[in-house]
Amino acid sequence: MSESTKTPGETDLRTARTRPADATSAEQVDVLVVGAGVTGIYQLRQAREAGFSVRLLEAGSGVGGTWYWNRYPEARFDSESYTYGYLFSKELWEEWEWSETFAGQPEIERYFNYVVDRFDLRRDIRFDTVVTSAVWHEPSGTWDVRAQDGAAYRARFLVAATGILSVPFIPAIAGREDFGGEQHHTGLWPKTPVDFAGKRVALIGTGSSGVQIVPAVADEVASLTVYQKVADWLTPLNNAPITPREQADLKANFESIRDTLNTSPSGFLHQIVMRSGLDDTPEQRQEFYEQRWNGPGFTKLSEHYMDMMTNPTVNAEWCAFMADKIRAIVRDPATAEKLIPKDHGYGGRRPPFGTHYYETYNKPNVTLVDLNETPIERLTATGVETSDGPREFDIVIWATGYDFGTGALNRLGVRGRDGLALKEYWAQGPSSYLGVAVAGFPNFFFPGGPHGALGNNPRYAGDQVDFVMDVLVHARAHGHDVVEVTAAAEQEWTDLVNDNASRSSFLQSSYFYGANIPGKPIRQLLNPTGRWKLQELIAEAVETGYPALVFAKAAQERTETAD
Repeated sequence: MSESTKTPGETDLRTARTRPADATSAEQVDVLVVGAGVTGIYQLRQAREAGFSVRLLEAGSGVGGTWYWNRYPEARFDSESYTYGYLFSKELWEEWEWSETFAGQPEIERYFNYVVDRFDLRRDIRFDTVVTSAVWHEPSGTWDVRAQDGAAYRARFLVAATGILSVPFIPAIAGREDFGGEQHHTGLWPKTPVDFAGKRVALIGTGSSGVQIVPAVADEVASLTVYQKVADWLTPLNNAPITPREQADLKANFESIRDTLNTSPSGFLHQIVMRSGLDDTPEQRQEFYEQRWNGPGFTKLSEHYMDMMTNPTVNAEWCAFMADKIRAIVRDPATAEKLIPKDHGYGGRRPPFGTHYYETYNKPNVTLVDLNETPIERLTATGVETSDGPREFDIVIWATGYDFGTGALNRLGVRGRDGLALKEYWAQGPSSYLGVAVAGFPNFFFPGGPHGALGNNPRYAGDQVDFVMDVLVHARAHGHDVVEVTAAAEQEWTDLVNDNASRSSFLQSSYFYGANIPGKPIRQLLNPTGRWKLQELIAEAVETGYPALVFAKAAQERTETAD
């Protein structure tokens, strides 16, 4: 099996060293951040600006997180570029110009490198550092953190900004080790370009990454066979260069754009249509659907009729419109029908966005295989065998998604009070306080993790980072060493998240519930209450002095003071 199919940062926790780090040899910092993605970089910057000593550990050799590891052909944003980036600096906003509405991976990676160098953050980052254990040291009120290379760190506060899409998943299909060709997961793509010229390629999975890569390689390969388990409602991304006029408008309106993005429930600049679809005539609705089809990215969700997700009649009509589009684009009727979802309406699963995806199936060298009809039985030395027989390939691409939400956190080897492992604590699914902390794990925060977002992730995670910093500054100002959420507050937020599941359109069969990982509990991993509720509770916590948190001195300091 190719090295690119191994998960970054994954380790056997049975062999991870969990003894307390020697305080004389361990690097000591106020704040230790894990992960140099969009959230971790912001956390590093904010902690340093607040005067804390801080170190960031990153498993990869560069910054960007998801946008460091996902470098497959045509990997790109499906959120508008300028809504994904940072808002803490007007100068940064004006200096950096995104070239496209939806930037590609190389440009995204350049952006994150520009940010860390522009604000001199690189000196606080340790690359190629895989965290294998993080153990709470009760006497000192600190975290002892070990890395795979033997390095040790002792931190007052541990912030795991490990992301929700950072542990690639590959299904346990027999024969993977036997395949003699190349294997690559889209989330662990090699830095050196993969040579597709004249190759027979199998692509397994048709989520957001799969639909991007299909048209990107179709003209290079001898053949491309796409194995689809679930058809999704894909719509055109409708990417375009950002014109000089648009660049000028973006710079001139920084303050209003920032204010909108900081308060928008979706984290986008989009404005939902405040009327029911049934308020329009059938002819008006068809015209409106055509506008949405030709609109950019997530506007199909966030600038749609206000009841598109809740009114079955409107949702079904929109789906019928999209189905007709697919049938008009894909010339083979049997292939078109396979590409049309039959088991969910729009918004039931995370909708992907593509460029010439459906058109690619009109190419004679591209074939779609429905895994519901002919499931994969095994990989062989020369290819993929389904119930319909074997096919030979030179390259197998796994576009099979991630262990969403809790995957990376469960692999850090985090142990809180009395040695309790976070993985064990979350064995039946995650619980949290505001999607950022858990009881029994003092001084531990995970902005951008489960129970946080329901929209543009960097905007939600940025709210959480700001909250973490408010808490840390408050603790320092009052001479506290230890901060821990109460079990009651954790339960209250977790119940709120679970009880409001009906407010989200996503089905429990989606990866937003962990359904794509065998054996993983089906639990809510998003924040269906939305951003406004999260912001409301954060503001209330700050204004009332953090009643959900317990602040204290470390046991060691209490003993020394008593003596």
